[in-house]
Amino acid sequence: MKKKFLILFLLSYLFSFAQNEKKVDQQSILWTRYYNVLTLDDHWSIHTEFDNRVFLKPIAENLFVFRIQGRYKWNSNIETGAGFVYFSVFTQDPQQDYDFEIPEYRAQQDITYKFNINKITINQRVKAEERFIHNASKTELLDGTTFSWRFRYRLQAEYSLMEKENHYLKAIVYDEIMLNAGKNIIYNTFDQNRIYAALQYGINKNISVELGYLKSFQQRPSGVDYFNRDIIRLSIFHKMYW
Repeated sequence: MKKKFLILFLLSYLFSFAQNEKKVDQQSILWTRYYNVLTLDDHWSIHTEFDNRVFLKPIAENLFVFRIQGRYKWNSNIETGAGFVYFSVFTQDPQQDYDFEIPEYRAQQDITYKFNINKITINQRVKAEERFIHNASKTELLDGTTFSWRFRYRLQAEYSLMEKENHYLKAIVYDEIMLNAGKNIIYNTFDQNRIYAALQYGINKNISVELGYLKSFQQRPSGVDYFNRDIIRLSIFHKMYW
């Protein structure tokens, strides 16, 4: 009797472990973006961003992002912003190609605090996002949206490698953690962690380019499915003045 009980206990334990075992999808993605800053005066500016993301193995469209926000610079250390984001998600799995795109609409607010230590600039950002994701099945869009919150904290350091007239070269590293909240969030309060390293080169006083590597580890709504993503990010920054 004791042996039977022990066998049942071991089987149930192994079954429970198998049910909770993580399923991690390894993915490689290329992010390309154009980021425009229109400076209105010493305090106000408008930031506009176009971001396209493509899977590399195999090549497939991941998603497209449009973001616009107004920002206010309180002083040399503190800046705040608020804006709107539109996502068009083609697929999260490069092996699956859907005939429709899933829209997501976001409002966002953030506060950024930065200060300098010699040639290093430390930048801390706290951001809140209100996310409205269009409901969808595996075959079509459904009526309505699902709402959730996401809170983000990023700690970033920038180090000046070269600065000459209108040209510069700097190294950038950061770590960002994201947490979900809301009644629809059950298994994935932790959303993801991003670690990033890049070089940014100022071509002139208005245009700079940045090439970096981003490691993203993200938990999916099931709680046991994860994305482990290796991301190459190419950015063009364009400054304009009113």
